[in-house]
Amino acid sequence: MDEIMTDTIKILTIQDVSCYGQCSITVALPIISAFGIETAVLPSAVLSTHTSGFSEYTVRDLTEDLPAIREHWEKEGIYFDAIYTGFISSMQQVDYIKDIIDSRLKPNGVVFVDPAMADHGEFYNGFDQEFADKMGELCKTGDYVLPNTTEACYLLHKPWKEEFTKEEMLEMANELSAFTKKHVILKGDTHKTDKLGMIILDKDEPSTTEFVYNDKVNHVSHGTGDVFASAFVGSIMNGKTPSCAAKIAGEFTKEAIAKTVGDDTHTYGVKFEQVIPSIQELLKSC
Repeated sequence: MDEIMTDTIKILTIQDVSCYGQCSITVALPIISAFGIETAVLPSAVLSTHTSGFSEYTVRDLTEDLPAIREHWEKEGIYFDAIYTGFISSMQQVDYIKDIIDSRLKPNGVVFVDPAMADHGEFYNGFDQEFADKMGELCKTGDYVLPNTTEACYLLHKPWKEEFTKEEMLEMANELSAFTKKHVILKGDTHKTDKLGMIILDKDEPSTTEFVYNDKVNHVSHGTGDVFASAFVGSIMNGKTPSCAAKIAGEFTKEAIAKTVGDDTHTYGVKFEQVIPSIQELLKSC
């Protein structure tokens, strides 16, 4: 079947559905949609809750569903302008996702890979170094790769620590250029006490590497990486430069955290919904 012709930008996000808890698809779908981008979803798994702070959650892995979904899309002539991957639940899914990228991404389409597998020096439950090495294969398909420092260390087989110097962050970003087609967005620069930063690196123009900072909110929240990545994707697809998109995404995430501070019952995510009305102003900020 011929490709369906439309002027509408379409993005596919591939990650899990946590039925309760603000992360993954339940974050990506509303945020990217609010940026004005038509968003399709492909669940990698269905969980009753996310894995942080909950016990005895249920998990249904959907690895074997992915090929049939791809085949149906091929028959229907469905293509995407961008594909954004987050939490995936098995190494086999990496190969299936690479097939989806190869067959369903439009020419000159964009791939975003958030290697969601670890944080604070530890793998998420069920992941290990073998999985990280497989995730590295998926990262290499990405035009934008968005690891935190823990994920970066596992990709690079480096020891993680609580604090990295600015020079160490730059070295790590440069080494990560082997895991992207174009851009590295390395999150987790903490050498400024009142700000959180990230490095934006273009492997084709390393001299343009820069740090981007947002004010820090002293509050630990689940799902902020997914909020950031989704806002970054939405900004890039609105034509923003990587550094501008990182600034917008960081500001969006900071405001979502700030909206959550003080509510002791809201420990499972951040109130990103309350920041959605500010998106158009954020897009005008740079």
